[in-house]
Amino acid sequence: MAYPVRIASRAERDLALIYEYIHAGDSDAAFEWYRALILQFFTLERFPNRNPLTPEDPKIRHLLYGQKPDVYRILYRVGEKPKSVEVLHIRH
Repeated sequence: MAYPVRIASRAERDLALIYEYIHAGDSDAAFEWYRALILQFFTLERFPNRNPLTPEDPKIRHLLYGQKPDVYRILYRVGEKPKSVEVLHIRH
């Protein structure tokens, strides 16, 4: 059963800042990278518990995206009742 993915307002602000930082509006390659970052959220629909819990909070998981030195950490919470995934924050 799929876990619907919701993006918190904090994560939306993070995405806007990343878009500006990488100049995704000016470069096709940067835009494709940005689009692939967003698509990572939706890979959580099927197996949201596949990623490790964070050391800071045992209720939050994290997914790493990118290659060094440009690795982004997607922090998210999995809900079981109802089944859902909430993307909370994206850190560089």
